[in-house]
Amino acid sequence: MTAWLALLWALELIDVASGHALDTFGISPREVGELRDVVPAAFMHFGFDHLSANSVPLFVLGFLAALSGIRRFAAVVAVIVLASGLGVWFTAPAYSTTAGASGVVFGLLGYLLVRGFVDRRIGDVVIGLLVGLVYGSLLWGVLPSAAGVSWQGHLFGLVGGVAAAFLFRREEPRTVTA
Repeated sequence: MTAWLALLWALELIDVASGHALDTFGISPREVGELRDVVPAAFMHFGFDHLSANSVPLFVLGFLAALSGIRRFAAVVAVIVLASGLGVWFTAPAYSTTAGASGVVFGLLGYLLVRGFVDRRIGDVVIGLLVGLVYGSLLWGVLPSAAGVSWQGHLFGLVGGVAAAFLFRREEPRTVTA
């Protein structure tokens, strides 16, 4: 997670130094050519305040999600990035541009909230409950409440995280009885 955050901060430094040239990697909805920006948009931010707001929850939630293994974590994040980005592409207002890791933050939140119940692991249920206590108020961000904030990215990121919990659930070993 430290390396991921270092990458995000380095990209924002490059963006500022280049006169915000990387902002073009944000998603403009329903433009076919913009589908190529669905993935990179999750790594771009519109300023250091935007990046700062995402950094701590991304680090904490990402760290907790990665405890189940780096391959599973990478697959979960891939589903979240695609769900959030495609959701924005389909539903965001015309003439808007969306970028940032908040879709991933909401996706990891959704993933951690339900993973323990899906996997039937008490330790993960406890983690989910603790995450809910600390970060549960973020869930209001899936509602259209603040101008200039992509509630669509938040909502579809959350949906992607919940879907990932089901897609990548751990199967318990089955015993055969005679």
